[in-house]
Amino acid sequence: MVNNPGNTISVIKKQIESYSSELDFSEAGTVIRVGDGIARVHGLQNAMSGELLEFSNGTLGMALNLDEDSIGVVIMGSDVGIKEGDPVKLTGRMTEVPVGDGMLGRVVNALGEPIDDKGQIEADGYRPVEKPAPSVISRSEVNQPLQTGIKAIDALVPIGKGQRELIIGDRQTGKTAIAIDTIINQKGQDVYCVYVAIGQKASTVARIIKVLHDTGAMDYTTVVLSTANESAPLQYIAPYAGCAIAEEWMSKGKDVLIVYDDLSKHAVSYRAISLLLGRPPGREAYPGDVFYLHSRLLERAACMSEEYGGGTLTALPIVETQEGDIAAYIPTNIISITDGQIYLETDLFNNGIRPAINPGLSVSRVGGSAQIPAMKKIAGPLRIEYAQYKELAAFSQFGSDLSQDTVDRLNHGERIMEVLKQPQYRPMAVEDQILVLFALSNNYLEDIEIRYLRRFQNDLIHYVDEHAAHIKDEIRSTGEISEELEAEIRKVIVAAKDHSSYI
Repeated sequence: MVNNPGNTISVIKKQIESYSSELDFSEAGTVIRVGDGIARVHGLQNAMSGELLEFSNGTLGMALNLDEDSIGVVIMGSDVGIKEGDPVKLTGRMTEVPVGDGMLGRVVNALGEPIDDKGQIEADGYRPVEKPAPSVISRSEVNQPLQTGIKAIDALVPIGKGQRELIIGDRQTGKTAIAIDTIINQKGQDVYCVYVAIGQKASTVARIIKVLHDTGAMDYTTVVLSTANESAPLQYIAPYAGCAIAEEWMSKGKDVLIVYDDLSKHAVSYRAISLLLGRPPGREAYPGDVFYLHSRLLERAACMSEEYGGGTLTALPIVETQEGDIAAYIPTNIISITDGQIYLETDLFNNGIRPAINPGLSVSRVGGSAQIPAMKKIAGPLRIEYAQYKELAAFSQFGSDLSQDTVDRLNHGERIMEVLKQPQYRPMAVEDQILVLFALSNNYLEDIEIRYLRRFQNDLIHYVDEHAAHIKDEIRSTGEISEELEAEIRKVIVAAKDHSSYI
């Protein structure tokens, strides 16, 4: 076969035309030490703090320490395959995660990569994990309630949209249960949710995801997961990644709820990174900037003013205490950053009072501003009566001769405590809560035996559903109890009691 010289010449001409003399410059450094998920890199004079760097095997790292002669890089994943002398490239990108509606219903890792076997995520774009918090000028007052569906919280320590409310207590006191109940209660409320699990066991998170699926809450929830067996850098980045995902919806005017479970483990992972990077340790071996670690995260929760989109981001950070010590370093830091705390007590939990909320140490600094008028009217006296009962119960053990007034207050307090008990994963609509708490605060439950109180609560709600459903509709639409409606509620409560065979 004879080659055609004309064809050969045309091919050579095309190659000459397409040849580019431009060189690809990329600044490269060299690994001088690696171990424990940390690499020390020489060179890269133009690296920025928080910038992503790429190792020769494709693994990414983040520049955290910018020293005079080297860079401290935390490796996002395993350091296996990275060795001394390997080249390291600048990427020019800050650490970022995919965001958008494609994240709904998905389980992702700290870098926003899917880990739920549902295929790739169709992201609307990317957001940097670190971002300055909204300024004071762009915020507005927190005055819209975020209903948790938990009577003890919605009545005594209400949470508003854009608030940061800390959930604090020892291990196994129901902290995560409160957060999951709150997520479940957002069904149909047009609130997007993000659950960030930091340093949790994979089995525990799998159980939580199953509950969210079973209750239909996963449809509007994103789970960001960095388990206990993952590296400290991934645990460190997880809450910021979750916050970036949530901020995307807030910037579009949506209401978003984010749960950080939990920030104690987050602080521990940051301490590990800091010590490995050679930063000087401070109190309890935490680095000096551990307060800023959480303040820059939690300050990103906000209620934006209408001119800036009107979106809200509500944060529920969780902190684990040791032996109820809320004066420890990390708990006190986060208490001072947040707008109140829900304190859960081991003794209450073990005595069957669940949720085990201590009404004395729990507080919401937004308070009645985050309650609908009907709840505010009923819940105001309730908190005082509950606090009085706690004091009287402590003193009444020492005296046998009690006045009738004291006996009445103790009986009423016992009923308050019983009514505020609630089973796990069973949040209650705010109109149902108001009916039950109205009956409680107006002494309609005083003649019912305590063991029948929970049964009567359910019977009252069912009775209203069947015979006076318009009462709930009016509370739901107006948020208030008019004089006419109050008279009607009183009649319905009496009728429900007459209808009950056990009273």
